[in-house]
Amino acid sequence: MKRRDFLAASAVLSLFASSPALAAKRQAKKKPHAKPARKPKHQPAHKPEPAAASSAVAPSEPRSVISFPDEPPAQWRTYDITSKVALKKTRGKTRIWLPLAQYKDTPWQRSLGHSWQGNFENAGIYRDPVAEMEVFYADWSDSVGTPQLQIVSQVATQDRHFDITRRGAAVERNEVLRRCLHPTALVPTDGLVRRTAERAIGRVKDPVAQGKAIYDWVVENTVYDPKLPGCGSGDIAGLLESGRLSGKSADLALLFVGLCRSMGIPARPVFGMRVDYSRLFGGLGATGKLSQAQHCRAEFYAPGYGWIPVDPSDVRKSILEEGLSSADSKLVVLRKLLFGFWEMNWIGFNAAQDIDLRGATGKTLPFLVFPQVETAEGRFDSLDAERFNYSVSASRVES
Repeated sequence: MKRRDFLAASAVLSLFASSPALAAKRQAKKKPHAKPARKPKHQPAHKPEPAAASSAVAPSEPRSVISFPDEPPAQWRTYDITSKVALKKTRGKTRIWLPLAQYKDTPWQRSLGHSWQGNFENAGIYRDPVAEMEVFYADWSDSVGTPQLQIVSQVATQDRHFDITRRGAAVERNEVLRRCLHPTALVPTDGLVRRTAERAIGRVKDPVAQGKAIYDWVVENTVYDPKLPGCGSGDIAGLLESGRLSGKSADLALLFVGLCRSMGIPARPVFGMRVDYSRLFGGLGATGKLSQAQHCRAEFYAPGYGWIPVDPSDVRKSILEEGLSSADSKLVVLRKLLFGFWEMNWIGFNAAQDIDLRGATGKTLPFLVFPQVETAEGRFDSLDAERFNYSVSASRVES
């Protein structure tokens, strides 16, 4: 993405869906004597800085797609994420695992700590350094009839931008890059996957341009299917073999990852959860009850630039929910924006695949984005509503 394209895309964020604060300001302008609209609790009030005194006032330059505004300064937002669990119909000893926010600080996310309470026998956090993820666990003895748990995590985020004019990113470790080239149980890198990637890339040689070609192919050839449970299955071999390229965020993100890996481009999914409203489209945000707000994104590595974020699933989700045509100017901008941009109304959990939970007896998981429970009768997850009462909420921490 060229710098002018990046800046232009940033300038038209407001074209998609006005935030509640912006709508209130517009309403106040139309009715000067009316009471100002109340701001939602999750949006902090910002007091404008007083203008500096000056003997001469310089004419202001209009901000538009043509004038290209400066990149916005860093704006961190802090959230308290509260997860509550109550288990029903459990027999014998019980253990639960919940994915936590990525523990490594990045320029777009910081994990600020966790606290928990409940009627468990013991609980704690373990870190998987290979998968680079943290997992919370709790154990209940067979004498506890209704296991209960509450955990509060505080996470700070700010929007993530990629600028192709800026090189010199820190070089990633070789073992991480090698791991992000390996096939997994659901993401093969040979056969039909490689042949599809070769068609998508054509004769393109530059790694960034190859990633963009694969991103464009996924956006143009897939369909978002909201009827699937959770984030989707992530079975990209089955997706390609079926000839019907429809799925949810994990399916489309892992399809991008598999196509990249098959061409020797390190790539990985990033599983996480939406925690706030979106400035782009309403469907790209979440407020209130968040237990079904899980969402998977992806990133790929290019020498000199580091990890480049993408989100092809949200392009397809917006096309479906907003009824966007291929000629719609909003879609043109959204496609450019989501190659190299993550709106951080979302927190990332991990990029782990083929996961063996510590202390578990059940089978290997393709990824971990929902809580998992094991009892003497076996494993079940948070989608089993008859046995699992699971709720998540997020509140904005005022600075």
